[in-house]
Amino acid sequence: MKINDNFEKLPENYLFAEVARRLAEYRRNHPDAEVIRMDIGDVTRPLPEAAIKAMHEAVDEMASSATFHGYGPEQGYSFLRDAIAQWDYADRGIAIKADEIFISDGAKSDLGNLGDIYSDDSVVAVADPGYPVYVDTAVMSGRGGILENGRWSKIVYLDCNEGNGFRPLPPCRHADVVILCSPNNPTGVAYSREELKRWVDYARKEKALIIFDSAYEAYEYGSEFPRSIYEIEGAEEVAIEVRSYSKTAGFTGMRCGYTVVPRKVSGFDGNGNSIELRKLWNRRQSTKFNGASYIVQRGAAALYTPEGMRELRATIEYYLENARLIRDTLIGLGYTVFGGEYSPYVWVKARTGESSWDMFTHLLENKHISCTPGIGFGESGDGYIRLTGFNTRENTLKAMKRFSEL
Repeated sequence: MKINDNFEKLPENYLFAEVARRLAEYRRNHPDAEVIRMDIGDVTRPLPEAAIKAMHEAVDEMASSATFHGYGPEQGYSFLRDAIAQWDYADRGIAIKADEIFISDGAKSDLGNLGDIYSDDSVVAVADPGYPVYVDTAVMSGRGGILENGRWSKIVYLDCNEGNGFRPLPPCRHADVVILCSPNNPTGVAYSREELKRWVDYARKEKALIIFDSAYEAYEYGSEFPRSIYEIEGAEEVAIEVRSYSKTAGFTGMRCGYTVVPRKVSGFDGNGNSIELRKLWNRRQSTKFNGASYIVQRGAAALYTPEGMRELRATIEYYLENARLIRDTLIGLGYTVFGGEYSPYVWVKARTGESSWDMFTHLLENKHISCTPGIGFGESGDGYIRLTGFNTRENTLKAMKRFSEL
């Protein structure tokens, strides 16, 4: 058989795998070093008690033939889809119906799999720097072209830099699919309503699709920033929204998220006929996905109870306080810093022009702190590192003390 040659075009290691490889090598050579991980965006706090209780009850259901659950609906159980439609949308004045919501095993899967429903020759636009999955999955599907000077020839790159506050506006050229993330991973900045309106207008004008990654929207509570792209007029005609419980409820190991595909969002077939994307995504999921676990979906539904919401707020505030500590400490030390206010991520610029990997090596060897090199998120990320607020308070304080002594 012939392999998919597009995989051979990709760099050998995925960013976070390369960070883990270098970290493991350092630990082998320095077994006594206490390394504080401020790199990968994994969480440290336990699951909310409301979710734990609901999952225990769901496990008990599986122990009885009268309440046992086998295959569930590929789109997700109605008890969770209804809760999402009510609490994440209707209560915020957004008219999203339960049958437009598709439960998944996490945002990362859906962000990669959505490429199944648009054509192989679609032009994809991504922010640089941005989450590596956006680019890598485009390349795997043949939408990348040739890698030249760190960039793929068929991809439209939206440069994020200090000049635009790491919030790029629509390009002058056409793109079929635009992938946006707000609050952004890795920079931690969020789009305003006016900025998102420009993107919606662009998509309507270009007949393009916006894939809106809002995995960190819960960190914007109490802010002026929109927590859903559907708060922008007309977005329900041009945007798919992807969300996750990983960074809000600690579900990184449980795997549960959801994608919203409104009925009004459509594309065009080879004959120019308008086709509802919800129909295509439903077909894709029904064929390639058997649905998220019943037990995990019960846990996710419990997050929408009063108890669950209180516990979620406490968790989010904990991580935001960690991010604030990182941000304030580094600003006080003279670093240029972005994010950390409505996001768990803090984006830090080198003070003396080092490369991202130089900063990584310097911090690891001199202060035993592991960070994520900005170059791993795109060429425009070089000279920056990403630090995460997802560690414990104790480790966050310890890491900032080491920074102060750097």
